[in-house]
Amino acid sequence: MWRSPRFSYLVTRLSQGNISNVNRCYSQILSQPSYSQTKSESVPSEQKASREIPKHYIGENVSRKDRTKFLLTTLRDMDDTDSKEAIYGALDAWVAWEQNFPIGSLRNILLCLEKEQQWHRIVQVIKWMLSKGQGTTMGTYGQLIRALDMDHRVGEAHKFWEMKIGTDLHSVPWQLCHLMISVYYRNNMLEDLVRLFKGLEAFDRKPRDKLIIQKVANAYEMLGLIEEKERVMEKYSHLFTIKEERPTKKGGRKSSAKKKKGGPNESRKDSADK
Repeated sequence: MWRSPRFSYLVTRLSQGNISNVNRCYSQILSQPSYSQTKSESVPSEQKASREIPKHYIGENVSRKDRTKFLLTTLRDMDDTDSKEAIYGALDAWVAWEQNFPIGSLRNILLCLEKEQQWHRIVQVIKWMLSKGQGTTMGTYGQLIRALDMDHRVGEAHKFWEMKIGTDLHSVPWQLCHLMISVYYRNNMLEDLVRLFKGLEAFDRKPRDKLIIQKVANAYEMLGLIEEKERVMEKYSHLFTIKEERPTKKGGRKSSAKKKKGGPNESRKDSADK
């Protein structure tokens, strides 16, 4: 193997020297701290603590009310043409300030958006919540179905019902069932309406509102199923005959007033008789 003259000279000098001294010097070099370490150690601990930024510094110094207002303003300023990633990114950045998922603040935001009839934005916020595993309640599901219906996306509302709710009809609240029946009725999806009502009847679910029966009966009639309409109207006829008796407060007040007025007169008559 060919070696250059300088390399051969260096090898011979190292072989003649004391190898232990070389190892000792190398270990001393490794044990010495680097320049960056010495510089960081030379900084006083007080200055080092002042330079460190605490975790969630921004979020802890902004009140929850201001953070909620900031998100609501951000969602209002965004256009409907903004992508799903932009909306989800804004929500992710906002929720990063919180240690726990702010489900209460989001419900207030959804109520504000519902008053402003921003149905498209409501759908985006609720879908983002569900993607995080939050808000999986019947109330949130109903709010999403209503927003999809008002946003002219009844097909998505139907798919969501079939996937998340329609598979367990024996425990779905009647309020949510009435909402879906109304969605089907309003969008002329009569076959789906009848199928849903038959599924509820299969679990012996008894409706409490005559408006549900009226919509079902009208759906049967428009589908040409007159016998089914008559069956439903006869089975639930008691809902149309029940009259709510509401006591009048005025009558109660008058009777009490008469008693008060009649009290001293009766006492006078009793004293006269005596």
